[in-house]
This record gives sequence, C-alpha cells and structure tokens, in this order.
Amino acid sequence: MADVTGSTSEAGRQRRQPGARRRPRRAGKKPAPPLYAAVDLGTNNCRLLVARPHGRGFRVVDAFSRIVRLGEGLAERRELSQAAIDRTLSALKVCARKIRRNGVSRARSVATEACRRARNCGDFLTRVERETGLKLEIISAREEADLAFKGCLPLLDGAAREGLVFDIGGGSTELIRLERDGDDHRLLTSVSLPFGVVNLSERFGGRDLAPSAYQTMVASVAEMMAPMTDRVGPQTPGGNGQMQLIGTSGTVTTLAAMHLRLPRYDRTKVDGRYLSFADLAAVRGRLLAMSYEDRVGLACIGRDRADLVLAGCAILDAICQMWPAGRLCVADRGLREGILLGLMRPHCAAVRRARG
Repeated sequence: MADVTGSTSEAGRQRRQPGARRRPRRAGKKPAPPLYAAVDLGTNNCRLLVARPHGRGFRVVDAFSRIVRLGEGLAERRELSQAAIDRTLSALKVCARKIRRNGVSRARSVATEACRRARNCGDFLTRVERETGLKLEIISAREEADLAFKGCLPLLDGAAREGLVFDIGGGSTELIRLERDGDDHRLLTSVSLPFGVVNLSERFGGRDLAPSAYQTMVASVAEMMAPMTDRVGPQTPGGNGQMQLIGTSGTVTTLAAMHLRLPRYDRTKVDGRYLSFADLAAVRGRLLAMSYEDRVGLACIGRDRADLVLAGCAILDAICQMWPAGRLCVADRGLREGILLGLMRPHCAAVRRARG
C-alpha cells in the first residue's frame, strides 16, 4: 500500500540561510523524480496537490485550497451562477500558475458533482481551458469513489474485516464499502448520495440552527440515506472492531481540529487520528451552542465554513447512526491522492524494473 507522506514543502527544506555557502554538485548525482499534479474541483472546494514520487508513496511539494462554492444555488437553478464561475476561475488560475511554476510533468484535473449536474457545464469547461489552460475532466461518481478509496488505502487497518470510507462533499456524499481480501482490501460497492453540505445548508439553513431544527435535519438525511444502505450493506452484527469507518471531508477534519483545540489547522496532527463517537458528539454539542459569529471566529472554521459545518455534522450523525462502529479514522486525504498515485504508477513501475 502507498505510504503517502505529509505536506512538508521541499522548497522550505531546501532554502539556504543567508550567507550560507553553496555546496558543489557531486558528479553523477541522480536527477530528481518528475513532478505530478492533481486538481480536484468539487461543489464547494478547489484543491491542488503537486508532488513527486518518494519511497512507496509521494512527497508533497506544493498545495493549494480555496472554498469557491461552485454549486451555490445549483439545486434551484440547475446552472452554475456567474458569480460562482468567476470565483472558481480565480482559484483555477492559481492552480495553473503553480503547475507551470513547479515544472509539472503530468497533471490531471477533475470536476465532480456540481459539474455533473449543471446544464451549462460545457460552456464552463470551455472557458476554464481558454482562460487557464487546464482541461477539466468530469468524472463519474463511481470513479470519484474509487479514487477516494485509493487515496485512503494507507489508513486502512489490517485487522479490520470490513470498512466504510465516506466523503461528505458540497453537493454529494460518497459511501464506499470495503472488504478484507487476504492481506489487502478491495472495494465492494460505492453509492453517491445527492446531498452535501452546500445543498443541505441551503435547504435547512446553516447560520442559526436551533437544536430541534438540527435533529430534523439529521432525521431527513437518515431518511434519504436509508434506501441506499441496502446497497452498501450493514455493519456486521457484534461489531468489536470488525468494521473501520474512515471519514475524508472538511467536516471530519474540522471536527478533529476542534477536538484537539488547535489554534490553527495542522494536517500532521489530524490525518490518521481516531475519534470516538463520544468525542464527535462533544464537539458537535459545542458547535450547536455557538452563534454563527462564534463559529466564524474559530480558526479551523472561519467565515467560509461557518454556515456549512452544521450540515456536515448532520450527515456525519446519520452515518454514525447507521454504521455504529464506535469510532472513526480521520483522513485528510482522498481523491487528489488517488489521482497522484495513478499518475505516478508508470514511473514507479519503471523504477522497480530498473532495480530488478
């Protein structure tokens, strides 16, 4: 399984101190492995990773993330709004500049639920390519789930007989069921649910939500989710660590950062951490007791997420009710990592062949 490294910047490590002498380059030094890039344009976020192969995984060289709310109002209009397109183009231009500046060898840019649903997506993709040079590829819900699964592989517990990876997005929620297959895991099935933090908060509200209204939202999510659970499958009766829950989304990483009371978000302290359902309930209780402005003031949430985080909690609560594993593993990784591993596969195979 791939050992995906943290987001430490190579540029930061290589920066010389003022006055430091440049070391002479040794003759015959091997060139650095090529750089690869993955762009993930979702309903809420635009994210980029630039990385180079390292060991059995990769090392992140550059990264970028911005909330663009591409799917804002999409449920009502079925079209991407001009304001959302402008915000997204601004973020994609940053991604394109970083890709060019880093001298990336191969890149893949994908778009998910918002672009799958929007009637004017064709015009949007044309404009993206014209103004940024990026060729966005709309991937299916099945491929989205498969890439998220591959990106989370390093976090799978070898002792767990089964697993459920879930990704709470802006416009959809992916459920990915896994099964232990010898020393590895295989993807059994995946389901894409047509709700995420953006369209759910637009429906129920996200700024000021009374506890009773929040419970109504959880019940509504559970009702919408119920017909799909037969396809995903229930938890094995008895539990006892037989099922592993892995959550890859801004909702889960935000709750983990709040549980740890981090002054600012730190991926190295969040990715791979386990949270009990009691830990999740405690953080959710704190959020429900806060005003919208209180949530804005939290460094791990801010104004961009303050009206979305309760909708994410409601989806998470419904998932935990239906698959009561007792705890979950937090993944600050997923689709982008899956893309990078796929792009790097030919290079890594060539290196293995050269080493015999």
